[in-house]
Amino acid sequence: MADVRNPSPEYLAFWREYHLCTLTTLRPDGTPHVVPVGVTYDPEAGVARVITNKGSRKVANILAAGPEGARVAVCQMHRARWATLEGRATIRTEPEVVADAVSRYAERYERTPQPNPDRVVIEIALDRALGRA
Repeated sequence: MADVRNPSPEYLAFWREYHLCTLTTLRPDGTPHVVPVGVTYDPEAGVARVITNKGSRKVANILAAGPEGARVAVCQMHRARWATLEGRATIRTEPEVVADAVSRYAERYERTPQPNPDRVVIEIALDRALGRA
């Protein structure tokens, strides 16, 4: 297990590379909902971020968990390398938080998403990091 706030250089480098990821949330009936997403990892803050549309199923799943947020996992892999970050997700809508998340996404994925007035941020307060990077 890696330290979410002090990952190894290899683990952090893997999270800086261009890789699509998966986000796993739980539906209100307890079944997993797994979707492809872009993720940015900020070990200094102990946070991972996903930008998305406020009307998405993943946002609905997190909101359905209540004000404390929902347990989620984000994962990426490439051949034998893999990394998973786990924590409690909440939805952030503040314009400055959304703008910061879009900027981080643009840096990692080398493209700036089109403007979207319905964009929100899934912010994951991390408490576990796993993987073999």
